[in-house]
Amino acid sequence: MNGRVIALIPAYNEGARVGDVVARASRHVDEVVVIDDGSNDDTAAIAEKAGARILRHERNRGKGGAITTALDYFSRSDAELAVLLDADGQHDPAEITKFIETAEREQADIVVGNRMDDTADMPLVRRLTNKFTSWVTSKLARQRIPDSPCGFRLLRRSVLGDLRLSTARFETETEMLIQAARAGHKITSIPVRTIYEQGHASHIHPVRDTIRFFKFVRIYWKA
Repeated sequence: MNGRVIALIPAYNEGARVGDVVARASRHVDEVVVIDDGSNDDTAAIAEKAGARILRHERNRGKGGAITTALDYFSRSDAELAVLLDADGQHDPAEITKFIETAEREQADIVVGNRMDDTADMPLVRRLTNKFTSWVTSKLARQRIPDSPCGFRLLRRSVLGDLRLSTARFETETEMLIQAARAGHKITSIPVRTIYEQGHASHIHPVRDTIRFFKFVRIYWKA
């Protein structure tokens, strides 16, 4: 692999988990960057102690806002590839190498994790929501993306110039895929494992975020 690889980790109140994620991700990339999205716990301090560079929002802007900050950093860096993953421990940093190898082997511009081959431990509402939103996203992107909401993904630097992100919440991950695909970038998917920890509440709100997704989709359905 030629060129630097960085890990970009949006984080909000993940002090209990982010340190481990940073430490494990750092074994597979040249730099780890944590975007602390206005946390009111010790997320930033723990991530920095684990070796991450910290980009901090003074107030919470939502995951999309954190992703925008992350991609802005990517654009100003000298990295060729960036891997985005969540700070809550649901993604296994050891799989980062699979994303890099797939991008090189298939000359893909974006590689998206696919959790839908093994959904036994996935909450039913999440499973149904993911299937539906992935079907809609695939139609709009004109490429098959079996798990479009998955936050574990790799981007090549060449994608950045075609992104004009306008959203601020979880729909940003979908907007990114649609814009990149319509600009002609190749998107591929690879199976990944997802760890669901008992008692850890997700920041995703299925009903509210699905309504927001529908509002967002209307824009691209007409285009």
